[in-house]
Amino acid sequence: MLLVGDIGGTKTDLAIYASGLNLNSPVARRQFRSADYVNLQTIVTEFLADAKTPVDQATFDVAGPVIDKSVATTNLPWVIDEHSLASDLNLKSVHLMNDLEAVALAIPILRENDIVTLNAGEAVLKSAIGVIAPGTGLGESFLSWHGSSYFPHGSEGGHSDFAPVEGLQIRLLEYMQTRFDHVSVERVCSGIGIPYIYEYLRDVVHVSETPEVARLVASAKDPTRIMIDAAIDPQNKLPLCRATIELFVSILASEAGNLALKVLATGGIYLAGGIVSHTLSVLREPGFMRAFTNKGRFSELMKRIPVHAIIINAALLGAATYALENQTDD
Repeated sequence: MLLVGDIGGTKTDLAIYASGLNLNSPVARRQFRSADYVNLQTIVTEFLADAKTPVDQATFDVAGPVIDKSVATTNLPWVIDEHSLASDLNLKSVHLMNDLEAVALAIPILRENDIVTLNAGEAVLKSAIGVIAPGTGLGESFLSWHGSSYFPHGSEGGHSDFAPVEGLQIRLLEYMQTRFDHVSVERVCSGIGIPYIYEYLRDVVHVSETPEVARLVASAKDPTRIMIDAAIDPQNKLPLCRATIELFVSILASEAGNLALKVLATGGIYLAGGIVSHTLSVLREPGFMRAFTNKGRFSELMKRIPVHAIIINAALLGAATYALENQTDD
C-alpha cells in the first residue's frame, strides 16, 4: 500500500492507494486543516490510525521548494525532510516533490470532466504546457515534451515581482509597498493575497463595505472564503467583494499570460487550486480572457492558446501517479 499526500498551507489531503487500482479510487482518503497540527508526522499518524491500513512507502507533494530532499513550507512553520519522515513514521521510503510539479504530472491523465475550458484555442501538439495555481499561495510550473512523453518542471514563479498593467493595479502595488519590502505576485494573487486586495479597495479606492460582510470578515478564520462566496452569490453580489474578486481574476489572468509567454505554452495553460474552483463563474466571464490576451504584439498568439480550469485536486492525482510509477518492491 502507498501513502500519498498533498500538503498545502490551508489543507493537507492524504490518501492510500493499492497497486493496480484506479488513481481516482483510493482505498482511504481524508482532509485535514494544516494549521491545526504542529507537523506533518502528527497528521499522518492520526490518518493511518483511523484508516487501519498498513503502508510502507509515501509520496508527498508540498507547497514549497524541495531542495536536497527537504523543504521549508512556504506558508506553514514546518520543515519536512524525507529521512526524518521515513524514520518517524516507520516507512521504507518517503519521496517529497513540489506541489506544482505534482499538478503538472497530472495534466496528461486528466479526464474530460476534470476540467472546464475557458478558451478552446488551437493546441500545438507536443509543445510546452503551463500550470498556474492560486491556493493559499501561488504556484507555477510547466511541462515540456521529451521524446515520447511530457516532463514536469517545478518553479517558484509565484514569488516573482507583481507586474501591474493598469492604474488600479499600479495603485495596488503602491499600497502593498507600504507593507512589504518585496511585493511578489503571490501577495496579490492567492488566498493570502485576496484580503489585501479587499483592504486596498476599501481603504484606498473607497468601495463601500456593508456592515454584515465587515462582521463576517472580521470574525472569520478564513476571510478569503467569505469574500469569494459573497462575490459569486447570484442573489447578493456585494460591491466590495465583487470588485475584490474581479481584480484578483484580472491579476491571475495577466500572470497566466506571462507564464504562457515565458515557456511558449502553445500546448495550453491550466489553472489549478481550490480558488479556481470557487471562482469559476467569474473566470468564465469575458474579463479573464481579455486580461490574459492583453499582450500587445502577441495578443493574437495568446488568443490561440487553450486555457483550462482544473476542478479536481490534481496535485494529489499527480503525486499518486508518481508513487505508483516509482514504487519499489518489498
